[in-house]
Amino acid sequence: MSSTQRIEDTLRETIISRPDMILDDKDLMQALIAANERAMGGNIIDLRGIAMERLEARLDRLEDTHRSVIAAAYENLAGTNQIHRAILRMLDPIEFESFLKDLGNDVSQILRVDVIRLVLETQQDDSAPVIQKLGDVLTVADPGFAATYVGGDSDAPLKQVTLRQMAHGDARVYGDKAEWIRSEACLQLDFGAGRLPGLLVMGSEDPHQFTAQQGTDLLAFFAGVFERAMRRWLS
Repeated sequence: MSSTQRIEDTLRETIISRPDMILDDKDLMQALIAANERAMGGNIIDLRGIAMERLEARLDRLEDTHRSVIAAAYENLAGTNQIHRAILRMLDPIEFESFLKDLGNDVSQILRVDVIRLVLETQQDDSAPVIQKLGDVLTVADPGFAATYVGGDSDAPLKQVTLRQMAHGDARVYGDKAEWIRSEACLQLDFGAGRLPGLLVMGSEDPHQFTAQQGTDLLAFFAGVFERAMRRWLS
């Protein structure tokens, strides 16, 4: 009887007839390479084995990158669809009151934010009937409020979209919900020549929903559509 153990004939024939099964099995290939290195002994440098290890490590990195790219693309597509749905719902109303009420209800739910506030700069005080009626969404402020709220005392040019985290929201914008707000998106609004600017603020109880590291392209697009819708109402 031979001292060298042989595999069963049926298994041997299967491997010979379908070697791709071995080549496609990562764990099995690693086991074969390790067995080959042990058979050669510790004094022999296997350059081919070293090259294969490097190629394997590179393949693992490429696979990780591939998964990250796919995840980012899927997330971007989901975000685009979300913004499109919110815009279509925002454009449905034919009356300004319904427009603002939908903004605070359906649109905010689609965007998955806890609070949406539209801040309009005006000389009119907040005792006007229309402002009191729509106070859950609409807030008025003195001229210059939007720039100060977003930029503070900084002289740097204001970005159209500002994302930031906070310990709590500003009561001038969120009212009695301010203490629950942990992050917000501030969208600067330009209503055209001869009109004061405005600010659309989205607040969230989740401190990680809006952070300075996130992209703002989709929200900038939403702000552009919102500006044009508001110009129609203001005219």
